Amino acid sequence: MNQLRPDTRPLYMLVIDRIKEMSASGEWPPGTRLPSEFELAKMFGVSRATLREALRVLEEEGAVVRRHGIGTFIAERSLVQAGIEQLFSVTEWIERAGRTPGTTGFSIGEVEAGKEDQEAFGLKGPESLYLIHRIRTADDDPVVYCEDRVPKSVLPDGLDGFDGSIFNHLEAAGRPITYARTVIKPIAHHPEVFPALDVKEGQALLLLEQMHFDASDSPVLLSANYFRTDTFHFHVFRRRPKE
Repeated sequence: MNQLRPDTRPLYMLVIDRIKEMSASGEWPPGTRLPSEFELAKMFGVSRATLREALRVLEEEGAVVRRHGIGTFIAERSLVQAGIEQLFSVTEWIERAGRTPGTTGFSIGEVEAGKEDQEAFGLKGPESLYLIHRIRTADDDPVVYCEDRVPKSVLPDGLDGFDGSIFNHLEAAGRPITYARTVIKPIAHHPEVFPALDVKEGQALLLLEQMHFDASDSPVLLSANYFRTDTFHFHVFRRRPKE
């Protein structure tokens, strides 16, 4: 019998506590699909409105993940909440969430800049780009797939001594990043990235495409970062303009 005992706190908070207890005890381990809203409301002896409020808060906390048309699941990874008003590297985002960053699947190559790359970087003619692929981890969980492009002219000394942080390497080369222009896109499928991040059917990724600029307003880094939506939640502070 899981019905909640009387308590001075709002009922939805008691539902939150009970779901967390059942997850921590192993009754509902990470990845478990929860019963329907009707069944949960009956189980805890609350209204569906109360149950929905509890699930909303749990989703915001990253304790559960809702998959449209499929159901609600106990989250398999702790949540990294990140504001996008300030420009942080993936490493910094992970560290600020209290988790340990790491890198796997690391590779560096060179490609010729295509027409789109030439226009994006303002290149006057054919030029080679460094192409860097990495899978970023948080506490050893693969959470972000990164693809970075940097013109060789930006790093004339190459990538010797590269420690995995392109931000740090550009700063050491005298081209520190000061701001970025970002485009955010939902990604429902990607034949390479989904398997690399162990993304399951019904989940999605969030793609942040960013052109980074140095202090002289020159574009120096084009990145495509694919974030697991069950691990990263982005938010932005918005204010109404003054009249």
